[in-house]
Amino acid sequence: MTVSTPSFTIGVEEEYLLVDRDTRALASEPPPGVLEAIEHRIKDLVRPEFLKAQIEIGTTVCANVGEAHAQLAHLRKTVADVAGEFGLAPIAASTHPFSEWTHQVHTDKQRYNELADAMQGVARRLLICGMHVHIGIDDDDLRIDLLNQASYFLPHLLALSTSSPFWRGDNTGLKSYRLSVFDELPRTGLPGHFDTFTEYQRHVDILVKVGVIPDASMLWWDLRPSAKFPTLEMRITDVCTRLNDAAAIAALFQCIMRMLYRLRRSNQRWRNYANMLINENRWRAQRYGIDEGMIDFGRCDMVPFHELIAELLDMLAEDADALGCTNELAHVPTILETKTSAHEQCAVFEAAKGIGASNDEALQAVVDWLIATTVEDL
Repeated sequence: MTVSTPSFTIGVEEEYLLVDRDTRALASEPPPGVLEAIEHRIKDLVRPEFLKAQIEIGTTVCANVGEAHAQLAHLRKTVADVAGEFGLAPIAASTHPFSEWTHQVHTDKQRYNELADAMQGVARRLLICGMHVHIGIDDDDLRIDLLNQASYFLPHLLALSTSSPFWRGDNTGLKSYRLSVFDELPRTGLPGHFDTFTEYQRHVDILVKVGVIPDASMLWWDLRPSAKFPTLEMRITDVCTRLNDAAAIAALFQCIMRMLYRLRRSNQRWRNYANMLINENRWRAQRYGIDEGMIDFGRCDMVPFHELIAELLDMLAEDADALGCTNELAHVPTILETKTSAHEQCAVFEAAKGIGASNDEALQAVVDWLIATTVEDL
């Protein structure tokens, strides 16, 4: 069946942690009025998150990545400026280097109260932040078809975004420890495979009917059909400390969506691989980030990550041109050269230790770097 060309509009959501500028610890009970003051400046584009020490911003529906990039810069700067008036600062990192989840307080809203009650200790550990990218795919069945194919690329996107090497003051050895925490929740990980949107909806309806979930927004897969918008929502990525990295990853995901549609239009498609295989690359991205190879399933070979990305960027060149995001996509090789936030956090920590800092002082230095870098080049 012929479907109309998707709009490929884009929207980006980022979650930040609020830290006390003096102690560098999380603001587990932010001063009264901070959220309201931010909301006064950016209206409907900011909202509370599960924990009081978190805040989420989201762009409007954008025609291209450049527009989303500009909005994110404005939103980050606004949050930083207003938070600064209260002695706080936002950090774009998926975990805090040393603060304890046991000291955090969840936001008093019905949805979050129900989540805390249902998930118990698993929910209390959710001291993590992410970045979500929505791509406009108007046709229901096309959205499901692209969902099935795009899962292959999720580990690549995660590897480029990693920003959570520390947990409770410990270098975990993982580039994205966030995923280890998030995977404790039900209905997370790679999405299932569905032949049609009707089949997908039938599965959702079963869970709703028996009272397991109120709606599809409680499916927390790495990639999902949005419950609110006609979009595919990519959720696997850590939040990027550097905004240019975030824009590049958003552009990469948008181009992948267009490439998959372009193949379909030519009666081709990306091969569907079992989650058993994709999960191996997902783990490798979580553990090593961009440092080690990933499996090329077609070749049955472990391939250096930079080679896989170079091949993918070549494949996506015409899509970037059509979507007007060539400049943003061109930043992806820079991430490979300068490394991700996870690498830089570890380097800051080791550098501080190297000049005689204590463990606590080195962790505070990492927070200082995160505060500065979150608003760099805005």
